[in-house]
Amino acid sequence: MFTSSQLLDKINTHVEALRFSRSPKRLYAPVEYVLSMGGKRIRPLLMLMAYNLYKEDVERVYGPATGVEVYHNYTLLHDDLMDNADMRRGKAAVHKVWDDNTAILSGDAMLVLAYQYIADCPVEHLKEVLDLFSQTALEICEGQQMDMDFELRDDVLEEEYIEMIRLKTAVLLATSLKVGAILGDASREDADSLYRFGIQIGVAFQLQDDLLDVYGDAAVFGKNIGGDIICNKKTYMLIKALQHADKDQQLKLKNWLSAEQFEPSEKIESVTQLYDEIGVKAVCENLMQQYYEAAMKSLSAVNVPEEKKSELILLTKSLMCREL
Repeated sequence: MFTSSQLLDKINTHVEALRFSRSPKRLYAPVEYVLSMGGKRIRPLLMLMAYNLYKEDVERVYGPATGVEVYHNYTLLHDDLMDNADMRRGKAAVHKVWDDNTAILSGDAMLVLAYQYIADCPVEHLKEVLDLFSQTALEICEGQQMDMDFELRDDVLEEEYIEMIRLKTAVLLATSLKVGAILGDASREDADSLYRFGIQIGVAFQLQDDLLDVYGDAAVFGKNIGGDIICNKKTYMLIKALQHADKDQQLKLKNWLSAEQFEPSEKIESVTQLYDEIGVKAVCENLMQQYYEAAMKSLSAVNVPEEKKSELILLTKSLMCREL
């Protein structure tokens, strides 16, 4: 049984050693560039950890684990292009280093490469793994479209938002865990329990992200605080604030949402003050805790000795304990 740190070292070493010898170089250079940026690599780590609940030869799942990491980075590459973002993980985004067309095409290549890596698994599991991954890839596209649609709406409901983050964020975490379980020859019940665990912790993690964007420490959070407020992103915090605000608070919030010229620091301070008055921080924390507790219940249903689940429990707690 490996620790999460040992497994992370293994997958980091494997991914960092990836090189693409095919040509033209201008197609593959952005792929290597994106993968060299690092990141938490939580998705391949979860796959290895799920597999390690049942088997020790974790190197057998390096292919599919690499596939989910390449796929995740492909989505980030295209997200940056759609958002016209300048930076990713402290480095210039691909479309800024090269151009928009190269970013599109290199992203497409990453999607194909991801499928090649995912397919590197025993033939008896191949169809199930590919079907699950394909379903997940479609769901992530659906979640991204929902998120884009929300930008044009002022009436987004809480249930819609939770469904969007389930699709956009949680399903890839869940699929990483389930693929690891499938390849480890886990029972159907265990694989499904790990999938539910991934969905629930994924939703909790995104709710925490919403919270940290308002109340986090920029040095710990890893990005500037208030970015969601500045761009009017439909987060859980904003949706609940609009739902619970009185008439005066509603008017103030909507004035900030419609303002085209403003001082960013003033908008962040004013909207945060409204959130404090309305009490949405506690509402978000409560829902986040509910999803976390549900995730722990799903993990407890996995039929392996408790000591084998200890690393997953520790990792989950560490992910949910980022500083406010």
